[in-house]
Amino acid sequence: MFKMIHMNINVLDLDKSLAFYEKALGLKEKSRLVPEDNSFIIVYLTDPTDSFQLELTYLRDRTEAYNLGDNEFHLAFSTPDFEKAHALHKEMGVICYENPAMGIYFISDPDGYWLEVLPEK
Repeated sequence: MFKMIHMNINVLDLDKSLAFYEKALGLKEKSRLVPEDNSFIIVYLTDPTDSFQLELTYLRDRTEAYNLGDNEFHLAFSTPDFEKAHALHKEMGVICYENPAMGIYFISDPDGYWLEVLPEK
C-alpha cells in the first residue's frame, strides 16, 4: 500500500511562486531545506488538510525558463466555493483555460504550470 506524499515542480522566482500559491490556492509553507552552500532551496507547501504537499525547488544558478513541453500534466485542486475561487483567479488574471461544459478551469502559475480547479464534490 502506498500513500502519495508530494509532487515537485521547479521554479525560477521562489518568492513570486510562494506568493502566488498562497494567494491563489491558500497553500502555506510547511518546511524548507537550504543547504550550506545555498545552491538550492526546497520549500514544501500544504493545504489545511496537510494530506499532500507541493514541493517547490529553486535552483540558485538557474536563469532560463523551464521547458514544460506541451504542458499536458497538471495538479488539481477542489474548492467548496467554486464561484468565489473563479472570481479571485479572474481578478488575478491567471485563468488560462476554461471548460464550462465540464465545470472546470485551469490557472497558470508564474512558471507556466497549469493547475486545475474544480468544485468540491
